[in-house]
Amino acid sequence: MNKTLNDFHSPNVFTMFPNPRELYSKTFNPKVISFDFPSFSLYNLTFKICKEHLYSSLQLSKSCHVFPNRDTFEAQSIGACYGQVANNLPPVAFVINMFEQNIIHKMRIYNPDQATLEASRGSLLSLVIGVPNEDIQSIANDISSANNWVQNNILKYTPGVNFRYIVVGNEINPSNDPTSQFVLRAMQNIYSALASANLQNQIKISTAINMGLLGSSYPPSAGAFSASAIPYITSIVGFLVNTEAPLLANVHPYFAYIGDPQNIPLDFALFKQQGNNAVGYQNLFDAQLDSVYAALEKVGGSSVKIVVSESGWPSAGGDVATIENARTYYSNLINHANSGNGTPLRPGQAIETYLFAMFDENQKPGAATEQHFGLFNPVGTSPKYILSFNK
Repeated sequence: MNKTLNDFHSPNVFTMFPNPRELYSKTFNPKVISFDFPSFSLYNLTFKICKEHLYSSLQLSKSCHVFPNRDTFEAQSIGACYGQVANNLPPVAFVINMFEQNIIHKMRIYNPDQATLEASRGSLLSLVIGVPNEDIQSIANDISSANNWVQNNILKYTPGVNFRYIVVGNEINPSNDPTSQFVLRAMQNIYSALASANLQNQIKISTAINMGLLGSSYPPSAGAFSASAIPYITSIVGFLVNTEAPLLANVHPYFAYIGDPQNIPLDFALFKQQGNNAVGYQNLFDAQLDSVYAALEKVGGSSVKIVVSESGWPSAGGDVATIENARTYYSNLINHANSGNGTPLRPGQAIETYLFAMFDENQKPGAATEQHFGLFNPVGTSPKYILSFNK
């Protein structure tokens, strides 16, 4: 259904929409309504659909922007991580609505949570789904386990859910985690299971690394994987090259800064530095990202794109973990990722980036800051910062 503004002059405009219960009922195939609006400066169209006392709103206005179809959402750079290590999160259906209302149409989840998958049916979300570290060995050792995982978590929800990447493992380090020996085989088995359903080109398979795999990161052009990581990552990079899949990398300038505050200016970490430093960088995010690109080139991965699967700044729990610093970081990161400027080693391209994270998670272990990376407060779902996520 494609409409222009001339079709919306009637007060009975809402009679064109499907029955609200049908639109969101699990017994019907969800419907997506697409509009072509050449101009909408004087219009603000809102419909609210009650589902289990929650409301889903679609607002079409000059301030919140309008996107005509799924392809446009796919082109957006900014997504967010939906971590669930908390006991005070809002209902998942409400969370899906929050993503869409805030024009965040890419979501990363760390495990195949069935409630999240069910609530994502018919939405415009592009989903990054994780294979938990603890499941990797069984999937690697038994192809039937991989087939079952794909059947239960992908095929069961296809085509209703738009899967983007399957992430086999998060931040696995071969120097101290024996799971590393199973990652490649698990990726291959899941690929085979997807291929059986002819989905291997639609859904890409990867893994998510952190900066700890690098043995050298400065200057960025000298970026290289550590000696212990090279055998592990080289085989994975070969798989990514052959399947034309990206490498996912968790890039956190915050942790780099607190690890070396004497040598890293805070403004450099927050995208506030004026002018480039001695090696041609204006911010730490680009320096970290390019060090991974340089490392990839050294193991045969010059064609591999990097997706930033996590990046964030905590608002409490540490000396520089403040509301103001977090707001500054997120705002500047969003603008940079969306700018199309790229990095010095990969100029002229937007950077697909997943903000970490959608909510504070009050049960995250580790340092106090781990519980304060959220863009939104889970209780009341109020935003911590006023941000424009995608333009």
